[in-house]
Amino acid sequence: MEIRIPTAGESVVEALLAKWHKPDGSMVLKDDAICEIETDKITMDIYAEVSGRLVIHVQAGTTLPVGTVVGRILEADPQAEDQLAVTATGAAGSADAPTSPAVRQALRQQGRTAAQLAGSGPGGRILMNDLKRTDTPEPPAPALPAALHAMLVKSEETPVYRASGCWKPARPAGDQNTEKATEAGPDPQAAPGEERIRISPLRKRISERLLQARHQTATLTTFNEVDMGALQALRTNYKLAGQPVGLLPFFVRATIEALQAYPAVNARIDGDEIVYYHVQHLGIAVSSEKGLMVPVLRDAGQLGLWEINEGIAGLVQKIRANQLAIADLEGGTFTISNGGTYGSMLSTPLINPPQSGVLGMHAIQHRPVARNGQVVIRPMMYLALSYDHRLIDGREAVGFLKLIKERLENTGWLAGLN
Repeated sequence: MEIRIPTAGESVVEALLAKWHKPDGSMVLKDDAICEIETDKITMDIYAEVSGRLVIHVQAGTTLPVGTVVGRILEADPQAEDQLAVTATGAAGSADAPTSPAVRQALRQQGRTAAQLAGSGPGGRILMNDLKRTDTPEPPAPALPAALHAMLVKSEETPVYRASGCWKPARPAGDQNTEKATEAGPDPQAAPGEERIRISPLRKRISERLLQARHQTATLTTFNEVDMGALQALRTNYKLAGQPVGLLPFFVRATIEALQAYPAVNARIDGDEIVYYHVQHLGIAVSSEKGLMVPVLRDAGQLGLWEINEGIAGLVQKIRANQLAIADLEGGTFTISNGGTYGSMLSTPLINPPQSGVLGMHAIQHRPVARNGQVVIRPMMYLALSYDHRLIDGREAVGFLKLIKERLENTGWLAGLN
C-alpha cells in the first residue's frame, strides 16, 4: 500500500506532512492512524488500509504536492494479521517493568517512565540504583515471531525525498554521508535565545483570513449584557432530569430567532448584489491545538435543542480526532464564538468573510446590577456583535443583539423546541 498526500478539496494543492504517529519500520494494523497532514484549511490523519510494516519515505515537516507518495506499508499475509495484532498487544502490555511504589514515585518526579529503563533486579525489576544511572539503555523492542517476519516483504533500499523534489535511494547503514529529508543547519537569522519555526499552512491561512476581514469589511462592534440566572436555572433542571445540555445550544437557538427577525445579519455582499440566506448554517468557532477552526452546523434552524447539542459535540469530536472534512468548514452564514471558555470578559470578534456578522460570547461573572431599585448580585455575561456596516445598519445590529438578550433572559419560549 502506498501512502499518498490525499486530495482535501478542489483549492488544496499541497499539504504539510506534520508528523508520523508510527516510527519507520514499525508494524501497523489496518485502520491505525499512521500520519497527520495539515493543509491551509484542515488537519487530518491518514489511516492504514492494510496491516504490515511501515516504510517512511518523507520525514515530517515537509510540504508536498497532493498525490505525493510519502511512504508505504509492506503488506502482511492475511494469515499474519491476527498474529501481528497479538504481538502489538503484547508489546504494549510489557512496556512497564515491575517497580515498587517508591520507584514509581521517583520516576514521576524525574519525568520518566519504567519503559525507559532496564532493571537490574530479579526478573528485570527496577531498583532505586537504576534511577541513578544515566546510561541505562532503553529495553529492546519485543521480537516479532519468525513466521510473521517471513510473511513480510523486506526492502533494503528505502528511497528518501529530497527538499529539491527528487528521489534518491537510501545509503547503506553506517554511511556518514547519509542525508536526511529534514536535516538543516542552524537558522542564520535566529538570534541567541530565540527559535524560528516555519509557519504552518493552517496558521498562514488563518492570518490571511484575519487580514481579509480587516481590509475588506467595514467592521463595527456593538455590545450588550445578559443576566444568565434564568438560563442557569433551566440547565440545572435539565441536568436533574437526567438530560444535561451545554450552554452553547441555547445561544444557537436564540441566534436563529434573531437571524430570522433581522435577515440582513444573515446575508452577504457579492459584488453589486446582496445575497439573503433563507437557511441558518451557523459556524461554531472551536480552538484546536493547530489553530482556530470554524465548522458549520448546517440547517440549524431546523434542529431542536438536543439535536443542536449533539451536532456541536460531533463537530468538536471531529476536530479532536483530525477527521474534519473540507465540507464541514464551508457554507456558513453566521458565526458564534465563545471566548468565555478561556475566561475572556469582553472582546471584539472578527467577521469570518464572506459572512457579515459574528456573535461573541464571554465569561459569566457575578456582578452587582440594579434590579427594581435595588443592587443585587447576578450572573452576567457581556455579548458582542461585530457586523459589516456596509450591509447592516446600527439599528438592526442593536436590535439583533437586544433580541438575543431577551430570549436568553426569558426562557419560556424554549419549551417547545426540545
